[in-house]
Amino acid sequence: MKIQLCYASTRNPESDDLLQDLNDILTIARDFNSRHDICGVLYYADGSFFQCLQGEKEIVEQLFSNIRRDERHCEIVSFEILEIEETNFKDWSMKYVQRNSEINKFFKSMNFQTFSPSILDTKTLPIFLNHLYDADQTQIKQKVGMNNRGVNKYI
Repeated sequence: MKIQLCYASTRNPESDDLLQDLNDILTIARDFNSRHDICGVLYYADGSFFQCLQGEKEIVEQLFSNIRRDERHCEIVSFEILEIEETNFKDWSMKYVQRNSEINKFFKSMNFQTFSPSILDTKTLPIFLNHLYDADQTQIKQKVGMNNRGVNKYI
């Protein structure tokens, strides 16, 4: 049985290199997911992560158990696990979407000035997932200047 598991988390404030964290998360996720037929999307903005995982129930649940122990994440909020017929993000072992104007507008329409994924509910989560599906995948840029110290005003 295939499921969709989505969660939101806050970035660990003790972590000092955001670009390295994102790069590590994506590298490991893409390798693991491609070997286990899992797909999904990762979004990061304003100190918060949102990730949607889709694949076989046992593998996705075990993966999420590992994510819960990952020190890069704090305050993890998981959403209702849904049984699905097919995956929406089948073209990506792990799509990465960076701050996006449509997503900013979406959260502002709910009276949130910043990305606040933990407030999503059964009505707003599918709309948000559609925004992520439609968004272009982002490539993480090489570290230069301030980025070497984990500072990047664009992420």
